[in-house]
Amino acid sequence: MNVAIIGGGAAGFFAAISAKESHPEANVTIYEKSQKLLSKVKISGGGRCNVTNGCKDIKELSFAYPRGGTKLRKAFGKFNTAHTIEWFESRNVPLVTQDDNCVFPVSQDSQSIIDCFLNETKRLGVNIKIGQGIKSLVQIGEEWKLEFIDSSISPKKVDKVIVTTGGSPKRSGLQWLENLGHTIEDPVPSLFTFNMPHEPVKELMGIVIEDVMVNIQGTPLKSDGPLLITHWGMSGPAILKLSAFGARILSKKNYEFKLQVNWVHIQNSEIVADELRKISSEHPNKKLTNYRPYALKERLWLHLLDKCDFAKDITWSQIGKKGVNKLMNILTNDIYAVKGKTTFKEEFVTCGGISLQDVNFKTMQSKVKPNLYFAGELLDIDGITGGYNFQAAWTTAFIAGKLG
Repeated sequence: MNVAIIGGGAAGFFAAISAKESHPEANVTIYEKSQKLLSKVKISGGGRCNVTNGCKDIKELSFAYPRGGTKLRKAFGKFNTAHTIEWFESRNVPLVTQDDNCVFPVSQDSQSIIDCFLNETKRLGVNIKIGQGIKSLVQIGEEWKLEFIDSSISPKKVDKVIVTTGGSPKRSGLQWLENLGHTIEDPVPSLFTFNMPHEPVKELMGIVIEDVMVNIQGTPLKSDGPLLITHWGMSGPAILKLSAFGARILSKKNYEFKLQVNWVHIQNSEIVADELRKISSEHPNKKLTNYRPYALKERLWLHLLDKCDFAKDITWSQIGKKGVNKLMNILTNDIYAVKGKTTFKEEFVTCGGISLQDVNFKTMQSKVKPNLYFAGELLDIDGITGGYNFQAAWTTAFIAGKLG
């Protein structure tokens, strides 16, 4: 049996290893169009490679996927985060789970993961061809003919094909699969940070506020968690989660919208007003600049006071009822104009791809064409940050490799 894996990234290597282990007699070949293998693995997690998440509860795990979570829930029964950890550790890649549940190699170096894959494919006898991009797939009975972008490479006939080409930022990149009858969900970016070109808050770059609530005006989108102020706007888990769940909505808005920030993570604004009134009565002669509620970072507090237009030396007793309301409002409902997005680190995650309705998740085989399988980000599956996108790749590739 000849098996072609199209794409030499994370899902491609995992699918090839799974296929060879499940079918030792098969001739398994990875075809990678570029000259580099596993390039995304190399740069992921800032070069450390966040291989999975420490979450062991399958139901909870599936909630980390804005798209594909329901389908993955069943797939996780076959291969989940616990399996991933065991898989790498049994192949001499010790892992460590951080406090935020992100799982990295102990080496803190993505090269450990790359070396593991290269060693495994070599040990198993998986063939690897670089610089051999596939232009099209032609069905011949039960078999597939691979036609290459480089016309000097002769077409190859294979019995089974697993496509693991990753997320395509443009629909045109998936045209060759659409030509076979598959439905494509339009690709749009996911996991991005918010640009705020006209907001002075950027001057606070580098500040992390550990627990905020954020939402986007005029939408049901909301999130919470740590927020990072950057030299272009806002990032951090709270923002990235919002961008993932709002990928399609924000694309339609052309990335122009109003972001509401609750800096103190208290929903009931009256509780915040009570706290401010209490400070006013207990520390009447203290200047606002010298007494910060909720242990807010000094630079942030001064920025918020500036937005409220208070005099520099005003005291807590002088702000009155109006001042308390102003402060309460800015602490619980501060508004920033977003215009544009920036890719998170060097990672690019795509929402969209092969419609999940076209795939049998028990086998990852196409429902449209026999002996054709899909795995990884090419599918309309994407997760929030924290190792979830790699986990979806390992799970779908493991199942696809069974060639069921």
